[in-house]
Amino acid sequence: MRYLSQLKKLDRKSCASKELKKKKFLLGIQQFLEHLEFSGAYSSNTVTAYRKDLSLYAQFLQIPSSKKLDFYEYMNCQKFTARTKARVISSLRSCLRFLEKRGFKEARALLKSLHAVPVKLSLPKLVSMTEFDQIYLAASVEDRHKSARNHLTLLLLFGLGCRISELIQLNLQDISELDRSLVVTGKRNKQRLLPLTDDLFHQIKNYIQNHRSFIEKESNMALLLNNKGKRPSRVDIWRWLAAWSKKAGLENIKGPHQFRHGFATGLLENGADLRSIQFLLGHSNIQTTQIYTSVRKKHLRKVILAHHPLSFVKRKASG
Repeated sequence: MRYLSQLKKLDRKSCASKELKKKKFLLGIQQFLEHLEFSGAYSSNTVTAYRKDLSLYAQFLQIPSSKKLDFYEYMNCQKFTARTKARVISSLRSCLRFLEKRGFKEARALLKSLHAVPVKLSLPKLVSMTEFDQIYLAASVEDRHKSARNHLTLLLLFGLGCRISELIQLNLQDISELDRSLVVTGKRNKQRLLPLTDDLFHQIKNYIQNHRSFIEKESNMALLLNNKGKRPSRVDIWRWLAAWSKKAGLENIKGPHQFRHGFATGLLENGADLRSIQFLLGHSNIQTTQIYTSVRKKHLRKVILAHHPLSFVKRKASG
């Protein structure tokens, strides 16, 4: 309700034309956020991210016109990284498109004034197979039931590339024994059917039949359970990974998305095509998946330098 409180500061009767437009736009931001929140198509984390980005633009609008920079200069003053600025502009564009469809005339002109922020392509940090083995061993505890839960958590992250939000929302009914697959619900409630390897299917089945009931404290349909026997939270998963990373002797904590990157990179390096990886990761746009082609090029370069006979020979220029 932050925007509604800001709106109340503006007196409609005494406002000039610019102030009326400002008030209308702030109200539009609130309507956009309410649309995201109540449509059911966006996670709470996505709504929170949009709210944070758009609150920055709302603050920018409150600056007196005589002192106002343009919005890009304003973000520069905040010392934001290029990636953060690009995300804020993307959020603002989504809001403006929403307002344009609902008759906000000024939205089109503002949309045209926005330009993309160049972001340097960076390779994602990932979990290697060696690091995964170390963390997997570190996840073993005295309680064999919790050990089974820990190991399954890691296998779902690294073996299927699940996002943390997807992982904690997995339910018992999402597993199909008939075709050995798993239904994963991703962003905007989009579902995808992931095939399970024989080993992972048996790991899931063993956990459900022999371990899960010993952790469960109250009846619920969650596949994974925290130490209190309830559906785990994002904090639970991060805390587990931090503890296992430290126990494994790794320098840095391995986060959920690094397991996801390790999954995708491993598939690409072993010959999987980009379209298949796009589906398995649940990317709506192939361009999001193409980041992994840079990882593959880097890997192939190492292979050539390490194994190609010409890499050991200094060839003289002919003629």
